[in-house]
Amino acid sequence: MNEADIFDTQHFGQTMGPGASPALLVIDFTVGFNDPAAFGGGNIGAAIAATTELLALARAYRWPVAHTKIVYASDGSDANVHCLKVPRLLSLTDDNPQSEFVPELMPLGGEIVIRKRLPSAFFGTDLAGMLFARRVDTLFIAGCTTSGCVRASALDAMCHGLRPMVVADCVGDRSPSAHQASLFDLGKKYADVITFRQAAEMAAGFAPADAAAPTGAAHVGR
Repeated sequence: MNEADIFDTQHFGQTMGPGASPALLVIDFTVGFNDPAAFGGGNIGAAIAATTELLALARAYRWPVAHTKIVYASDGSDANVHCLKVPRLLSLTDDNPQSEFVPELMPLGGEIVIRKRLPSAFFGTDLAGMLFARRVDTLFIAGCTTSGCVRASALDAMCHGLRPMVVADCVGDRSPSAHQASLFDLGKKYADVITFRQAAEMAAGFAPADAAAPTGAAHVGR
């Protein structure tokens, strides 16, 4: 049997399907991760372009939207073990332009902004509580990298009881092979891997939001 057949025989890869209350999580689409000379490369640029449509869709339906970016202290005082593997991450400080969101995906007032220092958008942050306060049960996921922060965040979303919907067109990785392998693994174990078209079809099936977004972006640090 090939790999896919093994998973199918063991009944992996079932479809979760969406719940009743969606949100969008956009992971680390910052200037540095859109720069092949810094942290980017591969299909990250294409994923950013596709995510502009997904973000517009989420805003049109008035979903909660959360954005994450990696930010470290300028003196390195909050360095962690991950930095032993990727020491250049410590350059992503508040005063580094590479830490800023790409202009086409800049957060709007009322959208959640999560500052993080580790791969998962949930680890050591208030993201789960903020989503639960908005009664979210389905999390559409865009961002980078597929094999790193996207995978870690999708796994943690599932562990928190959310239904992760990884939008394949809208996630990217500097390594195309890692991107494909991660989508395969996520789809078999932890998330539904869907296209933007499928996300748009799902969006039309949710009940309309019954309250306007609050004014003023909610910034959450560590």
